[in-house]
Amino acid sequence: MAEETGQEKSQEPTQKRVQDARKKGDIARSKELSTLALLMASAASALLFGPSVAAAMLEVFKFNFSVRGEAVSDPAYMIQHLYTSLSSAFFSLWGFFLLVLLATLFSAAALGGWNFSSEALQPKGSRLDPIAGIKRMFSLKSLVELFKAVAKVVIVGAIAILAVYLLRPELIGLTAEAVNPAMEHAVKILAWAFLVISAAMISIVLMDVPFQLYDYNKKLKMTMQEVKDEMKSTEGKPEVKSKIRQLQYEMSQRKMMKEVPTADVVITNPTHYAVAIRYDQSQSDAPIVVAKGVDFAALKIREVAQEYDVTVLEAPSLARALYYAAEIDEEVPSGLYTAVAQVLAYVFQLRDAGQANAIGSPPKDHQLEIPEALRRDE
Repeated sequence: MAEETGQEKSQEPTQKRVQDARKKGDIARSKELSTLALLMASAASALLFGPSVAAAMLEVFKFNFSVRGEAVSDPAYMIQHLYTSLSSAFFSLWGFFLLVLLATLFSAAALGGWNFSSEALQPKGSRLDPIAGIKRMFSLKSLVELFKAVAKVVIVGAIAILAVYLLRPELIGLTAEAVNPAMEHAVKILAWAFLVISAAMISIVLMDVPFQLYDYNKKLKMTMQEVKDEMKSTEGKPEVKSKIRQLQYEMSQRKMMKEVPTADVVITNPTHYAVAIRYDQSQSDAPIVVAKGVDFAALKIREVAQEYDVTVLEAPSLARALYYAAEIDEEVPSGLYTAVAQVLAYVFQLRDAGQANAIGSPPKDHQLEIPEALRRDE
């Protein structure tokens, strides 16, 4: 897309971009790291299990060279003999196989983690595009691969020649040893030589891993337009989100208005703010805010309250304090307990006297105890 729009891929890949790439089997990988792990595991296995493997192989050789002449013409005996030889050879190598298997599994996950994707196995026509193939041939990655190939030949070859040169006296000395110790000694020499030569790959890996991470991140980078398109597809267009928020607000307002008839009192500003409060000792320890609003919402709360004969009381300071400090369906703040209790005491007195519709003589606004920290004076 960057080529089509002419935009530069300057933005870091998003999490969705990385996840989509992983689903397609596209993850950071270093073949050199896997090769090094496999070689080092093989060398370590030779050092750990080499003597026992050499002894086991010697026993297999003796077992096979001691076959009687008449037994060679017996198919059943020879099949059993072959099975015994293969079993002995296999079980003597179990440690080698286990270490190599573990190295293969964990080296694959060391850089990009384990990833299983069926999409990576599907055939793609783009892989057969000759133009794309030519571009890959002259890309930075191809030049790096060429440099690595040359470096492996030079470095590994030089280390191998040096190792053989330094081990030359020991290799010549094997001819003077008996068969059994000579085999064990030869295995040990080969294992150490193999380990040293394999370690030469470390320098190649130290160059390859940072480059693979850089190349992978560069490939996934996005243009500014791609980032915007992704945000639209994942979060929705701004106008759609605005419409959803509007619908959510309208639903919450309708739900809130249904709770106003259950309130004991509506405290107003008297015009800008309105807060409806309900107190039921059997359901909660403190009064609950069932609805609140400003301007048009406050007007609707007052209209619904008057329609259902809910007492409306003017207390500007308390109305503003409740609006800003309390949430719907939650208890009023502890700092406003006293002020709300004064209002509810007046409302319950009116109700007990059969005057639910009368305003009467409510407590004055300046008489209500409202902490300075909760005041929201206009």
